[in-house]
Amino acid sequence: MKSRLFTTIASLLAMLWLASLSVNAQPKPQENWREKMESVKIAFLTTEIGLTPAEAQKFWPIYNSVNEDLMYSTFSSYMELEKAINENKSDKEVSKYLARYLEAMESQNEIRNESVEKYRKILPDLKVAKIFIAEEKFRRQQIRMLQHGPKPPQN
Repeated sequence: MKSRLFTTIASLLAMLWLASLSVNAQPKPQENWREKMESVKIAFLTTEIGLTPAEAQKFWPIYNSVNEDLMYSTFSSYMELEKAINENKSDKEVSKYLARYLEAMESQNEIRNESVEKYRKILPDLKVAKIFIAEEKFRRQQIRMLQHGPKPPQN
């Protein structure tokens, strides 16, 4: 009963967000865009994975920590590489930043592998697999929305 209620609430949040996008068709700069996007992602992933409230309580802190590690591992090296290119650094210097970036990309695989082990401690393998499928679905959904705009609500 509780898991159905939680899933229903998560679905409603996602639908409300999509409905608000169709009402506000003109893009506006939003101060809290990141928070809104995170809320939609949480609702989407929770529904797609089928997390119970108890599982969600344990899952989200781990998930957020893993994502922070993934972002940190590449973001700084990416910024350094981009800066070196924009400043027309020598090939030797760009090569150094490129190597750092590639190392960071490789470390992402290690972080993902470690995350699977963390997730397996709290979720069955089926739900662990659904995490990766749901993330990709969410990413593709967001790309489609950027390209084509949100779909109008269906009656």
